Amino acid sequence: MTGTTEEQQDPARTTEPDRRVRRRAVMVGAAAATALVSGTAGAVGGRLTADAGPQMSAPPADGSRFANKVVLITGATSGIGRAAAVAFAAEGAKVGFCGRREQLGRQVEQQIRAAGHEATYVRADVREEDQVVRFVNAVVARYGRLDVVFSNAGIHHVKPVHEITTANWDDVQNTNVRGAYFTLKHGIPHLLKDGGNVVLTASINSIAVRPGFAAYGASKHALIGLMQAAALDYGAHGIRVNAVLPGLTDTEMARRISGTESLPDSVYRAGIAAVARSRAPAAARVGKPEEIAALVVDMASDRFPFMTGSALVIDGGATASLP
Repeated sequence: MTGTTEEQQDPARTTEPDRRVRRRAVMVGAAAATALVSGTAGAVGGRLTADAGPQMSAPPADGSRFANKVVLITGATSGIGRAAAVAFAAEGAKVGFCGRREQLGRQVEQQIRAAGHEATYVRADVREEDQVVRFVNAVVARYGRLDVVFSNAGIHHVKPVHEITTANWDDVQNTNVRGAYFTLKHGIPHLLKDGGNVVLTASINSIAVRPGFAAYGASKHALIGLMQAAALDYGAHGIRVNAVLPGLTDTEMARRISGTESLPDSVYRAGIAAVARSRAPAAARVGKPEEIAALVVDMASDRFPFMTGSALVIDGGATASLP
């Protein structure tokens, strides 16, 4: 699971996780709460927290790598998208971003501007082509150009294949794949003028999925194909296209699909730390949106001109432990 796109999840459309997934999550949360109270939790360093295990910190931004550049981001009202909007702006970029939750979008916009940087929020639903066109045109009209496209919007759905409704399946595919297609379709023509970089948020579920992840995994596998084809289509035009594959990341999506939204924050964090010991065995902790964003910023910079058509994993060792 990743933080890619909970910012695009419409609460009114959110479906309940599979009962077995929810029951398992509540049991994990209850066990973690008991461990915290008793002080006997056995994570790295003794105390069971979301930050247990080796700490990895991203290098500080120098405030200049994206000076005079314009970055377009979908799904940036929370999670990885929000962290990326803040990180790009801190590097000097003018950031245009979208999401469906207007109140959160305005908060991110104000946060970036309060820090002395430039950002513009446009409400848009990536499932609707006309809204993506309006979003892209608004950003280009405001800032005069486009240099980076970060297609990050996405949602999750957890059900065994035979229990997935057609509406749920379509919603995941339309948001995660169709939305990325619309974003590239209408963003890339602006990059053709001077070249640029495209990054898509896929997932380690693009490599191997978990039970109940059929809709999500299918969509993330599809994004790898889209990324590779686009890299081949536009390499000669000076456009690099790559994908980032996050593992378990501490986002709203992680909390929502684990069924722990109603539980206290301390219980959720203890529970997700326990899960991280198996899901991110090398780091022994859950990833942070800021860490994923730091990699995205690097990928979208001009530091790696020979890298295109690549899928970069950042997962705390999850795929290293695959059989």
